[in-house]
Amino acid sequence: MVAHQASRRSDSTGSPDTPAPPSGATAPRVRFPRRFRASEDVTRRLARPLRLLRPGPVDPALLERIGERLTARDEVGASLAAALRGTDPADPDRVTMRQFRQALDHGIHTVPNPPAPLRDFFDVVDEVPDWVDFDLLHEGGRVSRRFGRNTADVMLQLALIGSYRFEGPPRLLVGTGGLTGGSALLRIAETQKWATVVCGEDAMRRDGEGFRHTVHVRIVHALVNHEFERNGRWDAESWGLPVNRSDLAATLGLFNAVQLLGVRLLGVRVSRADSRALMHLWKYIGWLMGVDEDWLYDHERAQHRLNYHLLLTQEYGTPAGPPLANALVEAQGALHFRRFARVRRAYARARLLSMLRYFLGAKGMRDLRLPSARPWAVPPLVLSNLLRHHVVGRSAAGRALLVRRGDRFVARHLRRHFGDRAESVGEAAAGSR
Repeated sequence: MVAHQASRRSDSTGSPDTPAPPSGATAPRVRFPRRFRASEDVTRRLARPLRLLRPGPVDPALLERIGERLTARDEVGASLAAALRGTDPADPDRVTMRQFRQALDHGIHTVPNPPAPLRDFFDVVDEVPDWVDFDLLHEGGRVSRRFGRNTADVMLQLALIGSYRFEGPPRLLVGTGGLTGGSALLRIAETQKWATVVCGEDAMRRDGEGFRHTVHVRIVHALVNHEFERNGRWDAESWGLPVNRSDLAATLGLFNAVQLLGVRLLGVRVSRADSRALMHLWKYIGWLMGVDEDWLYDHERAQHRLNYHLLLTQEYGTPAGPPLANALVEAQGALHFRRFARVRRAYARARLLSMLRYFLGAKGMRDLRLPSARPWAVPPLVLSNLLRHHVVGRSAAGRALLVRRGDRFVARHLRRHFGDRAESVGEAAAGSR
């Protein structure tokens, strides 16, 4: 397998001068997981439209680092996860969820004699890198809020369901039960809630709700990885680590550059300043989540380049994808509407399938075994966006109006998903003791 991959890499072109991974960034080196570059004929075809974004020549060194980081974990998070799962009360490194929440909500200095794994974790996340510009972070949040429903559409349809075509993370979702059965609506609402919270005013300050949610999600990821590395149900030789640093970087790319690309495809105007602000917001979020710093970007084009290489390394097709995609489609039938619920749920389902046909194409729909549909929902949405974002959004007053409209949409959208349930983000996954 390695020889085969090496021969494929020798056919690629690119600069050998790409920076090496950060010191200590990877686990002990092993051969690449079997999913690495397992469907290159398919992924090269899928990547052709991305050539319009000028990602540059294929860089074999970058492809190799992606393969290596499929077997690398968030080591700081992993140490804390192991301490949280410790069962010996006499172990000085054992950490309770109560201690974690105290440190998260009030600071590590408020935890008496904090265990080393907890202290080390908060030493990392409490440090604000020199490059962070909080004014630019706040503007990035306003940009995303101004996109309104377009962001929700792109993140669900193109980013989330679109990613179910590839091997790895969808299997983990099936293994955790995260998007199957009756939990699908609530779990997608939790993700949407987090993506909304980080866009609030001052949300990413140390005492902000977005900061707390993001750090909480990081430890949830570490706990899931800790469990699946040990439960015997995960084939690391085929798929890499359950939550690994390449997939984490790929997920970040869905929230920043893919979001910007997707809203443009729906007719939204995105200025250079808009792009820069939103990229900066997600750069800091990515840093808090444990994405390697050499894969955090200020500019959209650099992220598109990484996304292009990440796509080339994917294995296309997984048995986990179709049930996940269909679970989210069918979850539209459980949305909470106060009036005309049956009709509005049916419309929501039909609209979702229509938008998926636009973003994924006929092949993507077939491969996820989704019902056939026509992209009838897209033309009126594009026309509306051309008016709102290219005409109304040209002025400061118009942009402020679009932010308010976006905020109202988000409030309605979350109510329709959560209903009367508490709007939490992954509390059940973390557990407590």
